[in-house]
Amino acid sequence: MSSYTKRIIQLINASTSPSHIRQIQAQFILRNLLKNHFIAHHFINACNSLGLLNDAHAFLLLSKPPPHVFLYNTLFRAFSHSKTPHLPFSLYAHMQCASVLPNNYTFPFLLKSLADFQLLQKGQIVQAHVLKLGHSHDIYIQNSLMNLYASSGEMRLCRQVFDEMRNRDVVSWTILITGFRNVEKYDDALIAFEQMQYAGVVPNRVTMVNALAACGGFGAFEVGVWIHDYIMKNRWELDLILGTALIDMYGKCGRIEEGLKVFHSMEKKNNFTWNAVINGLALAKNGEQAIWWFNRMEQEGFKVDHVTLVGVLSACSRSGLVDMGRKIFISLVEGRYGFLPGVKHYACMIDLLARAGCLDDAFRVLQEMPFEPTKSIWGSMLAGCRAHGNLELSEISAKKLMELEPSNSAYYVVLSNLYADMGRWDDAEKVRTLMKEKGLKKDLGFSSVEWESQEQVYEVLA
Repeated sequence: MSSYTKRIIQLINASTSPSHIRQIQAQFILRNLLKNHFIAHHFINACNSLGLLNDAHAFLLLSKPPPHVFLYNTLFRAFSHSKTPHLPFSLYAHMQCASVLPNNYTFPFLLKSLADFQLLQKGQIVQAHVLKLGHSHDIYIQNSLMNLYASSGEMRLCRQVFDEMRNRDVVSWTILITGFRNVEKYDDALIAFEQMQYAGVVPNRVTMVNALAACGGFGAFEVGVWIHDYIMKNRWELDLILGTALIDMYGKCGRIEEGLKVFHSMEKKNNFTWNAVINGLALAKNGEQAIWWFNRMEQEGFKVDHVTLVGVLSACSRSGLVDMGRKIFISLVEGRYGFLPGVKHYACMIDLLARAGCLDDAFRVLQEMPFEPTKSIWGSMLAGCRAHGNLELSEISAKKLMELEPSNSAYYVVLSNLYADMGRWDDAEKVRTLMKEKGLKKDLGFSSVEWESQEQVYEVLA
């Protein structure tokens, strides 16, 4: 490297303001420095560090002759860590027009930018170019394509890329598992995790965190225990992310006592860790313990957030702690926690009151909330009203549910049965007739959870 090049790079690296960058940019034009790839690389990085990627982008677009692919890749890499969804593809289009051939380093950076903003159609255009240029079996490009499709929830396309790969690494498997987990196809995520073991690919922390989330979502307690044993045998440190994932899994599988052991073994905790404990206790219908942990969380200096309050209000609801739930909700409304209640907090409060039979109070909260009631809120109202024999509010709730989800036959059946209970036989028959006109039939729904190696299936007839 010449002394001249070193001086220019030192000047670029010392830049601390947009005015410095623009002075250097003028020298680039006067001295034709863009042909020096090393200097241009440092210039783009300096623009990135000062938040001036638009300037670097415009500079490259106006350059004559077009810069080397190395500089395009440098800018693509900078874009892959920025929040500029339209510029990467614009740069790629310019690259095509300038007849600069992309290489195997171009596509992973470009695809990451497209994945971050779920720009699926543009990603498919890029995939066509990948195939045309003969890069279809590059593992880094294939992983980037998988990530694009997984980020967009297109798991069929993600799986298709995965199945066509000649070689797969831990990143490939982790993207597949994470993608299935994110679209709540927990069984597919766990099948992929099992196949990964058979393939002899060693999982990493990201793999395990997402596999644990799938275990919690599916109720696969034994797989979660296997993962915990693997972590212990391999002496992995229980950092914040991995430890919290374990607590969350145990809580969702109904074994929060095991989650508490993990909590106590962790050297560091954060809000997510405490929230996982409180949510686990809520699921276990151990409201008093959830309140105790909630108070302890505040005492130890952790700031409660939206998720914390949803968890503790849910715990009050599941355990029938009406007075405590009211107290916490009032504090939330008054701004004690630094934010106002969201729709999920209102949903928990309405559920708490409806379960406890405080139906007029629940309906008043529903009417006064600054949000449109969701399906789950009206569902809570309906369940509470039916359980406590309030046919009038049951009718209102059922009708609202029918408006929100007109193709769900269960609501029609509920409303018809309500009318029958009220002796309104003509109205009951009208609802049945409406069902027939819409082509709706009574559904048989079921859910399953793995428990002590037994799969118990609960069937709920409409």
